[in-house]
Amino acid sequence: MSSHYFDKSPDKESEERKIKSYLRGKNLTFTSDHSVFSKREVDFGSKTLLEAFDWPDAQGDILDIGCGYGPIGITLAKETERTVWLADVNQRAVSLSKKNAAHYGLQNIKIVESDLFSAIPASDFAAIVTNPPIRAGKKVIHSLFDQAHAHLQKGGEFWVVIQKKQGAPSAKEKLDSLFLNVETVKKNKGYYIFCSKKS
Repeated sequence: MSSHYFDKSPDKESEERKIKSYLRGKNLTFTSDHSVFSKREVDFGSKTLLEAFDWPDAQGDILDIGCGYGPIGITLAKETERTVWLADVNQRAVSLSKKNAAHYGLQNIKIVESDLFSAIPASDFAAIVTNPPIRAGKKVIHSLFDQAHAHLQKGGEFWVVIQKKQGAPSAKEKLDSLFLNVETVKKNKGYYIFCSKKS
């Protein structure tokens, strides 16, 4: 049985590779591998999310949930003094994120292995960002949304990218049920960026 990027312990043999990407005005390099999401390049959804993201007015830590090898969280950590958390259930992804953070000498990063929010002790994040594991199914995605809402401080923001064909309309409905303020910040080639603020 083939492994998925949202599996805890990928069974495919490791074969690391270097990938380069231009993110938020910087040329960045990451180490990637088999059995992690978008192993060959930083995917269009993550790029679109990073392009759209604005730092929240709320003060405090940021969380990249389902971080993969870390392109979103690491890119953001490079431009702030805030602590940026990266979390993923995939042990290989967590290891790669640690390697990529170390490559840039980042001291303001915490990287944890976590099944959604199970190993996240903080519940007062200023922002949570995610390119969610769509292939894990709608139930998992909506649980992620529920838990994200619970882990934000008042005034904190939840940023998510999702394709229209992969459930953006139903995702918007779910977010509307949790947050009073849900904004469609950007649409690009079928990708929707939602920003939801906790009241």
